[in-house]
Formats: sequence, structure tokens, C-alpha cells
Amino acid sequence: MNHIDKAIESTLNSRNNIDISVGVSSRHIHLSQEHIDILFPNGLTKHKDLTQPNQFACNEKVDIVGPKRTLKDVRILGPARGDTQIEISRTDSFFLGVDAPLRMSGDVEGTPGAKLVSPNAEVTIDKGIIIAQRHIHMHTDDAKKIDIKDGENVWVIAKTPRKSIIGEVIVRVKDSFSLDFHIDTDEANAFWLSNGDKVRIVR
Repeated sequence: MNHIDKAIESTLNSRNNIDISVGVSSRHIHLSQEHIDILFPNGLTKHKDLTQPNQFACNEKVDIVGPKRTLKDVRILGPARGDTQIEISRTDSFFLGVDAPLRMSGDVEGTPGAKLVSPNAEVTIDKGIIIAQRHIHMHTDDAKKIDIKDGENVWVIAKTPRKSIIGEVIVRVKDSFSLDFHIDTDEANAFWLSNGDKVRIVR
């Protein structure tokens, strides 16, 4: 058994740990209320609830027009945010022709923008496109169980055919969060992870 296998087995067998479900984030958009009013005058309608409380996918979609190409029918997530934010993968950034930085959600200063087109209208934003930093949403009760604090940068283990140890994972702790490990589609494909798979924090 090599050192990676040993680390995986030790972490998976540890009692001072918890299983964390994987949530693969496809490209999506969070709209500000101002932009909702422009693009969808009748408001947003719920398609389905998401794993995080009070978060939902909308029936409404927009096209993202970049310098090179257009991403069609990108789903909006609700509710409204303070700033419009577009979360894409690195592959998507090449397709659009933008140099999207790796950022935590909400950190959109100095990021590229794009034109958003709905069936009703269009709006151009001068910032907002990011590649989301992989992260864990964690309820405070779960954080206490394994002695994790908000903002910690951790490693996780994924027991897949690729047996991956994944670094640079930021833990976000709140009473309103449900336990979830969020990665984008590029990362999920590279690590052979799917929705509902389990990972554990390396201790």
C-alpha cells in the first residue's frame, strides 16, 4: 500500500471525521435584483430547491455573450444577490474568451464582464465572471464535531478510481449551511467525482 492509499484508509477509518457529500456546480448565474428587473420583469420562478437552505434553481436562463463565443441557456440561481455573479469552469472561460480568475463567491472586483441576454432584454456587466474556489459549506454543529473553524484551508480525500487528495479547499461555517463540498465540472471530471459521492477532510 503506497502513502496515498495509507492516507486514504487512515482518513476514511478515523472516528474524528465526517462524510461530506459532493455537489458538482455546473455553470450558473446569480443576478442582482436590478438585473432581474431588467431581464425578467415578471420575476424568477423556482425550478427546484438546491442542497443549501433557501437556495434554488430557477426556470429562467440567459445567454452569456463573451468576446469569442456565447454560452447558451445558462441557468439562474435564486434568490437575488447584491451583485450579479457568473460562475463558470476554466473550460468555459476558454470558450467565452475571458480570463476568469479563481475567486470565492462574492469577490468580483477586477473580474471580467459580459453581455447577458434573456428573451426579454439584455444587459452588459463590467465585472462578475469567476471560477469558483472549491469549498465546503458546513453547519456549526458539524464544525464542532471535527474541530474546524470558518475560513480554514483544508485538504480532502476522494476514494475514487483516481484516489485523489484535493487541496486548497476553503471551509465556510454558518448556522444556515448544510454540509456540502462544492466543486465545478472540470474538477469533478478530473477527480472522477459525481453528485452524492463522499469525501473526508484530511486530519
